[in-house]
Amino acid sequence: MSKSRVDVVIVGASGYTALELVKILLRHPGARITMATSRQGERLDALHPSLTNRIDLECVPFDPDKVASAGQVAFLGLPHAASLEVVPQLRRRGVRVIDLSADYRLKDPQAYQDWYGHTHTDPEGLAEAVYGLPELNRKQIPKAGLVANPGCYTTASILGLAPLIAANKIERTGIIIDAKSGVSGGGRTPKLAFHFPECNESLSAYGVGRHRHTPEIEQVLTELGHGHGGAVDVIFTPHLVPMDRGILATIYATSKGTAVEHDLMELYRTYYRDSPFVRVVNHLPATKDSAHTNYCDITLRVVKGRILVISCLDNLIKGASGAAVQNFNLMTGQGEATGLLTQ
Repeated sequence: MSKSRVDVVIVGASGYTALELVKILLRHPGARITMATSRQGERLDALHPSLTNRIDLECVPFDPDKVASAGQVAFLGLPHAASLEVVPQLRRRGVRVIDLSADYRLKDPQAYQDWYGHTHTDPEGLAEAVYGLPELNRKQIPKAGLVANPGCYTTASILGLAPLIAANKIERTGIIIDAKSGVSGGGRTPKLAFHFPECNESLSAYGVGRHRHTPEIEQVLTELGHGHGGAVDVIFTPHLVPMDRGILATIYATSKGTAVEHDLMELYRTYYRDSPFVRVVNHLPATKDSAHTNYCDITLRVVKGRILVISCLDNLIKGASGAAVQNFNLMTGQGEATGLLTQ
């Protein structure tokens, strides 16, 4: 384990995930925040008043040379497409990057253009990026110069399905993911759908059949199940729930052969035995169980011969900033759970 602190920079410090990232890093024994950037140019504790008296840092405009001189690792909390301009500049200067946007998650540049409406302008970075889900890519992440941090819905969905796909226990088509998210999943930039009078005391589906996390889920699970069959195909339907934070995904899959609940639970426990932040539980998990933590809680049931998986996590932590710190820990030779067990 590294004994000295690693200097880190947060590029794009105004959002909810950036706030959670700062709070985790402030209590991280192996990290030191040396710079934060924002177009607003305010103090970090002015952007996030909860940081008052906790960090003395002025947010500055992005400058790749200054970032490179300030830190060895940069966390990017930028909007989709914005990372495409920033990442190549930082990588040329030797900065290791953990990107929390979707710009480097999809390996096919045409798929990125189809789902995000932008031409991918960094094919070299895209080819080298490692998908930052430690539970699946723990061996590849330590050497990575660029890590594509997963989405929140995708983390809950992939972790919920991975043991079944890896063990070839379910059909690869007809998988249904019915998922709910708190309002913070929409980001801090004001949008009508997330305005309090619009979403309070209401539950609504959105992005039906076209949500951008669909190809990410299918890509990762298809790679995981390579050799067992064709591409994984899911129907993913997200819903907005009037709560601050949390993801709960209820997943329906068709078993190959007879499904025995006890045996499948043991499969999950074995699969995640070396994953400190996946809790395979017997009870039906709720969003409050994992709120403000880096845990993903998973259980399953066999219902009328079908396998029903419930996967639950905090979208801002395990679904974003906590996973980013897991990746940081692996990249810098620190224990994977460092700084993440004190929430």
